[in-house]
Amino acid sequence: METTDEHTSAESPALSRPQRRLLKRIYNSRTVPIIADDQPFLTYKEASRYLLSLTDDAREAAYAQMKAFATDEGR
Repeated sequence: METTDEHTSAESPALSRPQRRLLKRIYNSRTVPIIADDQPFLTYKEASRYLLSLTDDAREAAYAQMKAFATDEGR
């Protein structure tokens, strides 16, 4: 039995290369989760799996939340 969701993959395109690179950078060796859509994400795999499950508009909004959260932490 395959564990990937073919229905989701067929409807939603993959994350763009810049999105994947940024997510990998902000989730590298993270010890404090990033919160997006009121859910904690500690690893790149958790975050990307969640983003890929969303519609395009919801995905962009959640990605923007993750990016903003990581940027605010760096200040």
